[in-house]
Amino acid sequence: MCGRYASARKRIELLEEFGVERDRTTQPLAPDYNVAPTKAVYAVLSRDGRDQRGDDGRGGEGEPEQQTGPARQLRVVRWGLVPSWAKDTSIGSRLINARSETVAEKPAFRSAFTRRRCLLPADGYYEWMVLGGGEATDRPGKKAKQPYFIHRADGGPLAFAGLYELWRDRSVPAEDPAAWLWSATIITTTAPDELGEIHDRMPMVIPPGSWADWLDPANTDAADLKALLVPAVTSGLATYPVSTQVNSVRNNGPQLIEQVELDHANGVAPLWPSPAEQAAPGPALPGPAPRGTPEPRVRELGAGAAPGPTGAPLP
Repeated sequence: MCGRYASARKRIELLEEFGVERDRTTQPLAPDYNVAPTKAVYAVLSRDGRDQRGDDGRGGEGEPEQQTGPARQLRVVRWGLVPSWAKDTSIGSRLINARSETVAEKPAFRSAFTRRRCLLPADGYYEWMVLGGGEATDRPGKKAKQPYFIHRADGGPLAFAGLYELWRDRSVPAEDPAAWLWSATIITTTAPDELGEIHDRMPMVIPPGSWADWLDPANTDAADLKALLVPAVTSGLATYPVSTQVNSVRNNGPQLIEQVELDHANGVAPLWPSPAEQAAPGPALPGPAPRGTPEPRVRELGAGAAPGPTGAPLP
């Protein structure tokens, strides 16, 4: 699954890296190194200017929308999908992820899968491993867990496959922009062997060459769309242990993605990639070069568990 990630790139960087034609944000989001469910996040999507359902017809800077064909947009949405038929928004905290195997059939996701797909930019995501024999210092009787940060080895952005929805708040007048809630979910897939040692699920990453096809609102064929959800690969990805500060959503800042040293006698997994593999040139995920992203340090791989509920420390 994906329950926490980092999204620290500036809006202007995302506009360029994702080829955005329409900036539909009203103000930039602050860098977030501990994105948790129900937080506001950036989403890239393609939307026809004639489709104004859930939109006041104005652009991000208050200008009328003139384009009538599909345009790639950058928007701010809430993480945790709220279907249009939901009675209230509380369901969103339970719909932060959608399984790729069932996304086309589940009532909460099937409509968005065929018509409202998006990309959620990320600098990386977190997973937790259970330490053998360890006990949490703040939770007696509970196993200690070590967070790991998984990212592109070249520092470039990850583009998580996502779905977005629009939910109408009937208590607000229709002409009020606040009458519509934009929300999104992240599609997850089975993790390959290497990353599967951390967790058996991982976010579905869409490569740049498939962005246009994934975002195309005219493509509503479920079979074609499923073909874009190819098996996950680890080429170009790396991971390393980070501070348990990330366990609490109250903590934030670039220190959360800094590598920490571990006691390797405490049951942690071997280095991945190995030191020799790290030194040798290897395949990297395609995409734009990073801006201001620190060089990746030693990466490690472990077997993990999912983070806890929104706003609460992990056990």
